[in-house]
Parts: sequence; C-alpha cells; structure tokens
Amino acid sequence: MIEFYLNGQLQQCTATADTSVLELLRQQLGKTGTKEGCASGDCGACSVAIGEADTQGKIRYHSANACIMPAHQLQGRHLVTVEGLAQGSELHPAQAAMVDCHASQCGFCTPGIVMSLFTLHENQRGKHFSPDRQQLESALGGNLCRCTGYRPIRDAALAMFELPEHRPSWMDDPELGVRLKEIAAHDQNSPEDDPGSYAQPATLRQLIELRRQSPEARLVAGATDLWLENTQQLKSLDSLIDVSRVAELNAIEETDEGWWIGAAVTYTRLEPLLEDHHPAFSHLMHRFASRQVRNRGTLGGNIANASPIGDCPPTLLALDARLRLAGPQGEREMSLEDFFLDYRQTVLQEDEVIRAIFLPRLAAGRECKIWKLSKRREDDISSVLGAFSWRLDNGRLSQVRLAFGGMAAVPKRAPQAEAILEGKEPSHELFQRARQALKEDFQPMTDARGSAEYRAIAAANLLERLYRVLDATTEEVMLHAHAH
Repeated sequence: MIEFYLNGQLQQCTATADTSVLELLRQQLGKTGTKEGCASGDCGACSVAIGEADTQGKIRYHSANACIMPAHQLQGRHLVTVEGLAQGSELHPAQAAMVDCHASQCGFCTPGIVMSLFTLHENQRGKHFSPDRQQLESALGGNLCRCTGYRPIRDAALAMFELPEHRPSWMDDPELGVRLKEIAAHDQNSPEDDPGSYAQPATLRQLIELRRQSPEARLVAGATDLWLENTQQLKSLDSLIDVSRVAELNAIEETDEGWWIGAAVTYTRLEPLLEDHHPAFSHLMHRFASRQVRNRGTLGGNIANASPIGDCPPTLLALDARLRLAGPQGEREMSLEDFFLDYRQTVLQEDEVIRAIFLPRLAAGRECKIWKLSKRREDDISSVLGAFSWRLDNGRLSQVRLAFGGMAAVPKRAPQAEAILEGKEPSHELFQRARQALKEDFQPMTDARGSAEYRAIAAANLLERLYRVLDATTEEVMLHAHAH
C-alpha cells in the first residue's frame, strides 16, 4: 500500500514494484494532464512536483520526471500535478503567465513546463527577487518544447513573479506537512513485512539484512538509469530494495581531509558543497542531466551503475576519491580506481552496498579541470569526458591524474600518459608524447555517440587543451561558459 497526498487529497494505492508515478497517475488515478513523451527522463513532458516535509513540517517541492520515478517512492510525500494548481477559475501564476505570454503551442509539453515553473515559483517565494538567467536555465533545462517556442516560455518564467499569487487551498493547509511526516514515519513497506517486491528500509542495518535475504533484488535510489530497463527495454523489475530513505546513506560527514558523501545523496544536495569547494566539478553539474534528474539521481548510483560514460566516476578518479562498502561482514574501504573491473562489473559483492564516497578537498596549489564532449551542450550523455588534476611545484608537474570516460570498458585513468608528465616542466613536446601515450592507455570502442577514431582524437585534443591552460596562465581556455 502506498499512502501519499495528491493535490492536497490523501491517496491509498496498491501497485507492483515497477509501477511508475506516471503509470499510477494516468492508469489508476485518472490524472491524464501529465504526459508521456520519451519515457526516459529526457523531454520533461511528464514533469511533476514532489513535496517533502522537513523536520519543522514545512513542505519543500522539487521537480521530477514521473515516467522514471517509482510509484512506491511517493510514500509520505505530496504529489502535485497540473490539475492541482488552479483555485476554481483562478490560475496559479505559472499557468497564468504561460497564457499571457502565449507560451503554449501544440500543448503536449506544456503541463511539464508548467510544473517546472510551479516548482521554481514556490522555491523563489519570499526571496523578493526574480531568478537570474542561470536559475531559469536550470529550472527549465529538462523541458524540451517540441515546437521550439523557448522565448515565450522564458518570458512566462519571468512574468509569473509579477502576477497575483493565486494559490490552491491545499498550499495554505498548515497541517499537511505534519500529516506527511506522520505517514512517512510509519512506512507501510516495512522490510520485515515484505522482504520481496518493493522494500524501503530506513536504516543501514535493515538494508544489509534485506540484501542478505534477497540478493537477486535490484537496488534503486533515484531510478534515473535503472527505470529505463522497464520503459525502454520492457523488462520487469519484480523485486526492488529502495535505498533512498536509509539514514546513513543520506548523510554528509565533513572531515579535515574532505567529505564522506552518503551513496543516496542527490546531486542537487551536493551542489552547494561543490560550488564552495570544487568549482570545476560544480560547473560539470550544469551539463550533467536536467534539474529533474539531478533532484533524483545520486552519486552512489552513478558509481554503482559502472557505466563507462558516466560523468562522475572519471571526475572522482582524478580527485583520488575512495569508497566505503558495507555488508554483513562489516565495512571496507578502497580506492575508487580499484572498484571497476570490467564493463558494468565491479568488486561489489552481492550482499554489499556502497555506503559512502570520500571526496577529498583540493589541497593548496592543486588544480582541476573537467571537460565534457557531447552532441548537446546540456542534458546529454558524454561521448568523451576528461578530468584532470595536478600540482605545479617549482614549475614541474606533480600528482598528475588524467581520467577519462567513454574511452574504455570502465572509467579509467591514463597511467602511461600520467607517467610521462609526472615531474616534468610542461612543454609542447612533452604533451605531444603524452598524447601519443594515450594510444597505449586506451583502445576506445565505436558506438552511436562516436567512433573509436573520434574518441582517440578527442581525448588527445583534451590533453592539448590542458597544455594550453598551463601555457596561458592569464586567460581561461574553454569552448563555452560551462567548459571548465
């Protein structure tokens, strides 16, 4: 049984483990305003708002793709759809602005755009200033308008803050947050009652016990990748263990050397930390999927997925990240470099989970650059990603790390190219040798995102860009604003 609120009304539903929020809305609850476009979390037509109550009972909303969100994750949350925004004939400012600015064309994607605007509006309320361009792009970057009417949509995003704040009555219900907390506290998908199907453990101990009982069950957090097996490959996901509510996996622990980041921490939660301490990593987040995906996806999931084209693993390899794994026998730590074995294969045992990822601080004098090559600037999968870190000590390179995604069966460092650069003064000839060494470090594959020849040339060119950065200390070398 899933117990949650939909547009201010209590709902109690039953669903199979692999039922999505979109399926629940359209097929069981009769809410067809939310549309299915790509069924892969790319187009944003299915965007909805998810409200969660904090410790004070205040509800905070974030946007999510309903097509790839498990319905069971609605437990104890407030789901808001386009049907729930108007109060009688009075439209919510997000809706009214879309009408006033003629921002709806064919209309198919409009409900998802409205929901992204609603989330932006609610998160901006009380700040007494309109969002800047970066905030607008972030909020709307995951909504693709098929009629390419982006200018009036942007106009609507700005105009809605000037309109009267007509709000649905449920938004002024002071008890709604309290009721959500009560429902979340007595999660009905208790691991003791239902070790199969869909389980939502609350503690690491429960998670490990469930893992021991059901090693065949799939782990799910944000589902931003796993759910594509269901929507794109039409596979059944019959037994799932949801790690998103495990307290230990949602913690961020700061130490003198860096941060232990729980495996279920979302990218959105990570953004303030990265902005303050890892600017290159922070800039990568602007190109890492959409706001809807960053609200749901997790750092641990990107690593456990072991995709050779994941953006975070090569970045973390360049920063000497470590992992903490947990299982029935206790915990163990290892270098991230030792975690990946082969394509989609890792050292993780069937009864183990990733508990946390250690992100080191950038030591004084250490630099980092991350460059992503993809067909679209934003919300696209990498063809090649290069992540580089180093120090310059008395004009010589030290602690050189050159990590790549899209160049091998796993995210991987380039040890021979690193060895050539280590301890040397940067020069054109030196980097020519390092570029040649990449041919020994990698034998890339050909797929839909790029040929082996393209990838080899692109990786070598990223090393050339690194040399130009080192050689031009007074100017930034980049292709565009987010190419740091």
